[in-house]
Amino acid sequence: MTIKTGERIPSIQLKTLGADGMKTVSTDDLFKGKKVVLFALPGAFTPTCSMQHLPGFVKNADKLRAKGVDTIACLSVNDAFVMDAWGRDQKVGDKVLMLADGNADFSKAVGLTEDDSEYGMGIRACRYALVAENGVVKTLAVEEGDAFDVSSAESILAKL
Repeated sequence: MTIKTGERIPSIQLKTLGADGMKTVSTDDLFKGKKVVLFALPGAFTPTCSMQHLPGFVKNADKLRAKGVDTIACLSVNDAFVMDAWGRDQKVGDKVLMLADGNADFSKAVGLTEDDSEYGMGIRACRYALVAENGVVKTLAVEEGDAFDVSSAESILAKL
């Protein structure tokens, strides 16, 4: 069942990789007491994700922070090594936290998965963006099919 506005973000462990090595990121800690924009996408290094979705959030990071956003996080069903390499490739720096949902635990828990087996990618996150305050979903924008519109940085900015 898909998470809805007003519901609490589930307690899940994600991974990130940085200069200090692999770290576990608890969603409880990530969302507690903060306004967080989390956007999810089917895969690192894939066309729409690399040319539009992630770059839009990098470009608009300062505008999002000016609207009170504490953390901007990108989630994909990739491992932390891939997410780190993709972040470096996209010159993300400290603008966007790159989160690995390698086993799709978070994606399954929020009910936002898609089966991309026909492309050899298996279960992936749907393309969406959410705004949560203190762990409660305030805005949820899920794309239909292959669309890229409601989950863009610009669309989320307009909702803040």
